[in-house]
Amino acid sequence: MTVSATYPLELVRAQFPALEREVAGQPVAYLDSGASAQQVLASIEAVDDYVRRHHSNVHRGAHTLSGEATELYEEARRTVAAHLGAGDRREVIFVRNATEAINLVARAWGDANVGAGDRLLLTEMEHHSNVVPWQQLAERTGAEIDWAPIDAEGRLEMEAFAALLERGPKLVAVTQVSNVLGTENPLAEISRLAHEAGALVLADGAQGAPKLPLDLAELGVDFYAMTGHKAYAPTGIGVLWGRLELLREMPPFLGGGSMIRKVTREGTTFADVPARFEAGTPAITQAIGLGAALRWLDGVGMENVRAHETEIADYALARLAEVEGLKLFGPPRGPDRLGPVSFELDGVHAHDVSEILDRHGVAVRAGHHCAQVLMERLGVAATARASFGVYTTTAEIDRLVEGLEDARRVFGV
Repeated sequence: MTVSATYPLELVRAQFPALEREVAGQPVAYLDSGASAQQVLASIEAVDDYVRRHHSNVHRGAHTLSGEATELYEEARRTVAAHLGAGDRREVIFVRNATEAINLVARAWGDANVGAGDRLLLTEMEHHSNVVPWQQLAERTGAEIDWAPIDAEGRLEMEAFAALLERGPKLVAVTQVSNVLGTENPLAEISRLAHEAGALVLADGAQGAPKLPLDLAELGVDFYAMTGHKAYAPTGIGVLWGRLELLREMPPFLGGGSMIRKVTREGTTFADVPARFEAGTPAITQAIGLGAALRWLDGVGMENVRAHETEIADYALARLAEVEGLKLFGPPRGPDRLGPVSFELDGVHAHDVSEILDRHGVAVRAGHHCAQVLMERLGVAATARASFGVYTTTAEIDRLVEGLEDARRVFGV
């Protein structure tokens, strides 16, 4: 059921209860993990155990349950740090999602460091979460945004990127893996070039963190954003990782309880990181679920996860190329090409493609995928997108192709 004979696919799939669902009389073929992956049993069970036996607020209670909840919450932070290859757990800030992580940097770092006439450098393949916060920052401060172009295959044009660095941006914001094209950007090279030009680097790791082995020191980024719901964990939890010296220089993003050292009538002294950026009662339950999901992923082995993702993407690209009238977007098969796979079926709107596929029990995404700048660059309003997970099989890709052939018959194309 998978390309590799060594990957324990059946054991992996058994850890996802949602895959037992039937849709349209067939086992669901869930090819929408790039939007939200299914939640792994280890995460579900960890959340259930916490809610049943340990639920309490964290950090401030002197009683047993609060101590247990605090330890579980902070263990999740240590797990995230280990998964990211971070050197210090204090560099891990819990937020709601990658979007909030990027907004935190745009507000707390951006407002303090970016002014009129300064430049920010984005790429044409960014998700709206890595566009809108920087546009808002530019509007507040009078900064300007440059756009690094992509080539016809959907890769970043590195010569053009290097040329734009000569304009002296304060920050480069770049996705690790495109949520539309499946392109894996060369983060280490991007970071090296950006630092040589005096810029900081923020990487959107929403798609990368669930797929790739990570060593943030090796990648050289200054900030890294990820989200739990794409990493087999609950919704409502994400992470901002930042270099400790940068985080300590940044003012708080939100004010309230937990993020203070002392409050008087005259003013407030703020806590050190990470507490400084975790105002109020945090998403304790969700953080524990994220920690459990990442421990499970790391147990599978991120090299194995990457290999499976690459093999499935290769297989999908080959099979989809057989469908008459189908246009693929993104790089061809290769080491920098992961999932997702976005495509357009000639004569059939992406939403109609998705509806027909659902009749076959195949779940895909249709639309602009929160990447309208990229859609404009590609010259399309929308695409259909199949995105993969640790549980995706070649048989599910075959069902995707069968459903697309049915869409061609239904619409007479």
